[in-house]
Amino acid sequence: MRLPDRSRLKALYRQHFGDDRRRERLFLSSVAFFAAFATTRGITHAIRAGVGPFHNVGVGGRHVHHLVFGIAGLLTSGYLWLVQVGVGRGGEDDTLSRVTSVLYGAGSAITLDEFALWLNLEDVYWSKQGRESIDAVVLFGAALSVGLWGRPFFRDLFAEARRLAT
Repeated sequence: MRLPDRSRLKALYRQHFGDDRRRERLFLSSVAFFAAFATTRGITHAIRAGVGPFHNVGVGGRHVHHLVFGIAGLLTSGYLWLVQVGVGRGGEDDTLSRVTSVLYGAGSAITLDEFALWLNLEDVYWSKQGRESIDAVVLFGAALSVGLWGRPFFRDLFAEARRLAT
């Protein structure tokens, strides 16, 4: 099976998102949400297992939970959108629109990954109470939104893969 050529992938992307900046922002935000959630979970598991270069972040002996970084991303993207930077008006704004959408999606995932902390006001991240329901809801919600906003794009991407496989 051959891999699709990069220009063909770009053409498919432009076909599905080129004229609809809102849809593109929703799609990019959803993909960033899913990717940031998976990455955050992977890193926290690696820290707990003592695997790899990852370590807890601390300032002055105080543990800094990763939701702090998520909140910073949400505040930054929210402020930029408030002053209408990166809202997808077209032209020179397109790159900022994509960046702020990704920042919003990733910030949301990183913040919601510690939802149990703000709900219970205690660190229950590794307990059953803090993980199972949140994992299921967030993971399903992220996957669903990626499919919802990107369904036509993915449909054509899979059709292209089938075409190349024959």
